[in-house]
Amino acid sequence: MIDIDTAKKIAVLIDAENASHQVLGAVMSELSKHGHIIVKKAYGDWSSKHLVNWPGPLNELAITPVQQFSYTQGKNSSDAAMIIDAMDLLYTKQFDAFALITSDSDFT
Repeated sequence: MIDIDTAKKIAVLIDAENASHQVLGAVMSELSKHGHIIVKKAYGDWSSKHLVNWPGPLNELAITPVQQFSYTQGKNSSDAAMIIDAMDLLYTKQFDAFALITSDSDFT
């Protein structure tokens, strides 16, 4: 069991439009071995048919969905929202580690 007072504090941000919901449980389990996950957010256009299988895993793992409508074709507003939130969280200086869950090369 992880001691919450001494464990690393982790923020997890998920690009639901470019990651698989099927491996989410395993990834979260692995991350929790390295510290205490404080923030868990998943970004996407939840009105999209592409994300229809995500609500179950999000509820199971207590991940907060962040709605980002896709107003423009070819532009990923979810990526932008995730980056802004990552920067906001970074500047709070409350976290020891960040995990970005995505298969999108925009974050390399």
